[in-house]
This record gives sequence, structure tokens and C-alpha cells, in this order.
Amino acid sequence: MPFFTADSYTAPMTSTSSTQSDEHLWLEDIDGAEQLEWARQHNAKTVQRYAQSPDFERMEQGILEVLDSQARIPMVRKIGPLFYNFWRDRKNPKGLWRRTTLAEYRKPRPDWETVIDLDALAEADKENWVWHGAQCLQPDYKRCLISLSRGGADANVVREFDLELKEFVASGFALPEAKSNVAWKDMNHLYVATDFGPGSMTSSSYPRIVKEWKRGTPLESAATVYEGGADDMTVSAWRDNTPGFERDFVSRQMDFYDSETWLRASDGRLAKIDVPDDASTEVTREWMLVEPRSPWTVGGATYKPGSLLAARFDDYMAGKREITVLFEPDDTTALDDHSWTRHHLILNVMHDVVNKLEVLTPQAGSQQWKRESLGGAPELSTIAAGGIDEDENDDYFLTVSGFLQPTTLYVGTIGRGEPEPLKDSPAFFDASGLRVSQHFATSKDGTRVPYFEIAPKNLQANGSNPTLQYAYGGFEISLQPSYSGAIGRAWLEQGGVYVVANIRGGGEYGPRWHQAALQRNRLRTCEDFAAVSEHLIARNITSPRHLGAMGGSNGGLLMGNMLTLYPKLYGAIVSEVALLDMKRYTHLSAGASWIAEYGDPDQPEEWAWIQAFSPYENAKKGQPYPPALFTTSTRDDRVGPVHARKMAAKLAAMGYDASFYENMEGGHSAATDNKEAAFMDALGYAYLWEHIGRTST
Repeated sequence: MPFFTADSYTAPMTSTSSTQSDEHLWLEDIDGAEQLEWARQHNAKTVQRYAQSPDFERMEQGILEVLDSQARIPMVRKIGPLFYNFWRDRKNPKGLWRRTTLAEYRKPRPDWETVIDLDALAEADKENWVWHGAQCLQPDYKRCLISLSRGGADANVVREFDLELKEFVASGFALPEAKSNVAWKDMNHLYVATDFGPGSMTSSSYPRIVKEWKRGTPLESAATVYEGGADDMTVSAWRDNTPGFERDFVSRQMDFYDSETWLRASDGRLAKIDVPDDASTEVTREWMLVEPRSPWTVGGATYKPGSLLAARFDDYMAGKREITVLFEPDDTTALDDHSWTRHHLILNVMHDVVNKLEVLTPQAGSQQWKRESLGGAPELSTIAAGGIDEDENDDYFLTVSGFLQPTTLYVGTIGRGEPEPLKDSPAFFDASGLRVSQHFATSKDGTRVPYFEIAPKNLQANGSNPTLQYAYGGFEISLQPSYSGAIGRAWLEQGGVYVVANIRGGGEYGPRWHQAALQRNRLRTCEDFAAVSEHLIARNITSPRHLGAMGGSNGGLLMGNMLTLYPKLYGAIVSEVALLDMKRYTHLSAGASWIAEYGDPDQPEEWAWIQAFSPYENAKKGQPYPPALFTTSTRDDRVGPVHARKMAAKLAAMGYDASFYENMEGGHSAATDNKEAAFMDALGYAYLWEHIGRTST
């Protein structure tokens, strides 16, 4: 029997072909009373069926204990002389922004000084504030811009804060709720891109105008610095206040991958940084680093996509094209990240999705860089390092973690021996009987696709093991080995197998891995995911009856496609905060900002191939669809709840077993605090256990 019954509502008539046949269009009114009541009614059904058993309560409580644990490592960021951390736990569900010294941080139980108590602030303001970070004015770090979100939405309220007095500045800089880009220029000026009124936002729902705002003057009087187009993604401006290298920049983001950046002179003139639009560019002190996403020919040489290139910034702006290759990818190696210390550059390189670290040091008076190893990760683990204060010293933090290895935090100084252990995360589940392995499946077009498998050491290859397969597959984002107490407690300790598929669309092998599944080639993400599933089944690790699939956001779109395109491979699907209606996605929330990833469905020639990966469009009656759960958040102003609402309603109307849960808060993360996060995680795992557990039918 279907979990939903068909609703009696009729879609409003429209004059556009994209909406004429959409009987669930009425659910696009996000905050409408009828629509919210629809969501609440279906929430109640989902809770009653999956979230009211003793097993669910134990799972939820186990996950919450992990999230609230006082033994977690409080990761810090250096601001001025002190180290800051944002911390949530049972006593402080909304969180504390707090600080301490490095000497105190080294202790097992540091003495923290509270800077902002978000729970107290939310109570005083009668708002469900969610912390979205702080931008502090370099180099004195006496003032910060605090970003606060109502209910977890991407849109923020911005307020000026005094770090010395630990209070918001009366009559200081303040911006109302909007998707703003804001940055300090100096103590009395901000660069502000925000909602200035009609015509000031792009079709992607982000600012298209950036202005310079002087303290003590109304925002309406701010002077325009740059205007982008309505079809751009967004614009921004900022100042690098590094002493001796103060520079102002303006950026126009045309789409998710293409942008232009200018150096802004004191008189307001703009000088374009002449690099490819699809390149990522960073300026630090005297150096400019460039990561091209396509082949770049300049100065008589051609550089590979995914390379990291260095040039002296002032020389480059003067017309010189002396470029040094700091990293060049190959078929199995990609650059994951890089980070500056005062005199060195740390590179994090992936080989088949496993890390190693290198230190590069520019040599005085030349384009040469000295190269040394900073270490590699233990087998099938992740190692990452980042400079602590690139203006002051060569200190760095280093973390090591794996699927079965709790995170260890080290601190070191480049050139002064091995880093020393600083803090250890506890083991939240018993991993003694588990093992991690890496495998490679062959996709439809012959591409070798890696995946990680976490399973019992004594696993019986009998096809009956409950297996959860996870992937993301988009926006050049990599999925690497990482420790999760929640997955350990809710899945691995219960005898489940957990699989992470490193499919195309991600960044595991650099830009080429991502670009291989863009737009008209998007179905390759599905083919890769299906290839991993088939490989698991061929190895007799599991079978369709016991194989579940889960993904969120872009990964949630992937799940919708696995449901409609490969239904016979799975016993259940969980799709979280997902895009699903690819016919209308550019008209929903921030959807227009992802045209570079998926294509524009309003262009007939592009819709011809987008429709092949539009789950909402492709859902048909009479198919062998497995049960599916769709979760979302009312306050998600990035993807929005509309996709999940409509998909669940359409499947239910066709007679399928489709479950739905919409958190009324939470934004794109679908949770505002640890308690909500534990519930949402437990709901997904409980759903899968119900449908693909060893006793499921």
C-alpha cells in the first residue's frame, strides 16, 4: 500500500508549457497555510511509521550523544592572538562562540571565555538564530561582522561586534536579512552587496550590485563600486589588509565556475586580472596562485586543467608572464587543497582519493620553489594540514582521520621536526571487528570508478548484508575517508556495510572528473553509481533486496535518478534536501545559479538532455520503484522544499510507497541544532533498516 493517498487539490491553470501538466504545482507556495499543513500531515505519518519505536529512540539518542559529546575535538581558528571555536552541546543547543589561548588550548580541558552565547541572544531577540560565522577586521581584529540566520536559511542578518567589549556595537554597521556579500574595507568602510531593492538581485537570488558603505551614513547613500548583470550569479568586493600588501578586489561571478576579478585602485578604477574565466585565482602577499579548469596557453606554454600555478602578482599585473608549475595532475592524482603559512605553501594531494602532503617554499629572487614532503595518511585515511596564521608564523594544524580512525589533531611548525599530537577524538563505536577496503568498478563507458567499503572483517559474501551506498557526484566536491560516530553507531555497529562511491561529477581526480559529468553528460553520475551497485552485487556483498542508497542535495538528485532509472538495483532510497524537478529548478529558490552544472531547461535544445535526469519528469506509473523517503526543510532557501514535496506527492498519487518529512527549520542542512540533526539522521537510517534489513521483505 502507498504511504500517501492522492490529494484532492487541483493545480492552478497556467499559460506556460512547463507548468500546464503539473498537478502538484500548488506545493510551490513554500509558506502557504495549506502547503504547510500538507507537510505537517505527512510528517506525522512518517514519524508514526518510522520514528516511534524503541529502536529508533535508541538510535536517535546514540547519534545525539556523539553530536553533544564533550570529548569531541573543539576545532579552532586563530583571530588576533586568541583561538576561537563555535561549540554546540546539550547545554548550549544553539551554541557558544568562545575563545582561549594556545597554551590553554593545549590542555585536555581548556578554560574557555564565552564571547557570544547564541542561546541567550536568541532568547533575548525572540529569534531562532543559527550561527553563520564571523568576519574580523585585519590586522587588529577588534571588530567583527557577525552573520546570523533565522532558522538556518542562507539569508543572513549581519551585525557589527566589538571583540574587546564582547558586545554588539550600538549604531554600528547592520544589515537586514538578505543573501549578502559583505566585507571590511577598513574600520569605517564596508564593501556591501545585498538586496538594495527592486532590480538589485540576480535571477539566482544573489546580489548583482556591490557598494562602498561609510560608517554613520544610510545604506541608501553607499557609492556603487560595480554592477553585474541580472543573469550573473553574484558580485562581491573585499580588501586584503595584510600589512604591506593592502589591496582591494572586485569579483563578478557569472556562473558557478566562471568569474572575473579586478584589482581596484584607490580612485575606483578597475584593472582586470587576466586569467581564464574558469580559473580559480588567489592573491596572497606577493604571490598569485591560479588553478585553471581547462587548458590554458599563456607566455608560450600550455598548462593542464587542475594544475596549480604561481606568479608574482605585481609582475603579472605589469604584463610579465613568468609562471611556475607547483602541481600538475595525472590520471590518478589531483590537488585537493592548499594553504599558506608565513613562508611556505602546503599542498594536499590525492592519489586515488588518498592524501599526501607537500611543503613548497619560494626561493628568494627567482621563480623556483623548494619541495619537501610533510607526510602521508595511513592507509585509506585522510590527512589535511593548514596554516594557523599566514601573516605571523609557519605554524600549522594537521588532522588525520579515517572511516574507522577517530580524528587526531596535531600542531607543528614547518622546518622544526615532526608535528606533536594535540587532541584526540574518542572512538564513538567499536571498530575492532570492521575493516576498510578500496575497490574499483567499471562504468558503462569503461571508466574505472573507485569506492570505499566499510564492512565486518568476517563478512559473509552471501548477498544478504544490509548495505548503504552513499555518493554526491557534483560541483567538483570529493568524498574522502572520514570518521562518523553517527554512521558507526547507527549502521556499522548494527552489522551493516557502508559504501562511499567516488563517482564522476566530484573532484576526486580534479576538474576532468567533474567535467566528465556536466550538463549533457550528467547521466554518467548515475551510470557510475549503478556500476558500483552492480559490482557489490556481483561480489555477493549484497543484493537489490538489501541494498539501500542515500544522498543529499546534488546527491539527492542522484537518488531521485537511481529511483527512476535503476529501480531494480535497490531495496530503498533516501533522498535528502534534493533537486528533483529539473524542468522548473531554475525558477525555484537559488536554482538559476546551477545552470553551469546542469544546463538551462528553458532552452529547448538543453531540455532535450536535461529531461533524461529529471526524476520528477521521469516518474511513471507501473514501474518497480523501491520505497523512497524524501526529507527537506521549509527554511532551505538554496534548493528549497518544493522539489521533495512535489516528488513525494507525485509518487504517492501513482500508488508508490513514498515517505516525506519536512523540518520546519534548518535551512539546507535540514537542522538548526544537534537534536534536530540527530532526529534527521536517525530517520534516514531507521527507514533503511526497515526496508533493507536482513529480515525485510
